[in-house]
Amino acid sequence: MADKSVITNIEARVRQLIDDHKRLSERCSELTAQRDALRIEKRSLEERIRILDAEVARMQLAEGLAGGGPNREKARARVNRLMREVDKCIALLGQSAALPDAPSAKNGK
Repeated sequence: MADKSVITNIEARVRQLIDDHKRLSERCSELTAQRDALRIEKRSLEERIRILDAEVARMQLAEGLAGGGPNREKARARVNRLMREVDKCIALLGQSAALPDAPSAKNGK
């Protein structure tokens, strides 16, 4: 008789473990889906922040170039930095065109 009650007790515990496993597996799936949705939303919000930061920078530049506000020096610095970058690009293009072993020079083009 005692053996039968032990077996019944073990069966009840196994059923409880199986039920707990099913419940926790479902909860895990729900949380995984929620995590994935939050990751997508986070990426979207980060992209929105980048867009808005760029817009703010453009507005500050425009305001600075218009001659007013405290952003005038920032605008001048940015324009100067952009001009230096363009000058470097032009210099690099001039160097590549002057190379004698450039493909266009070999083919006579």
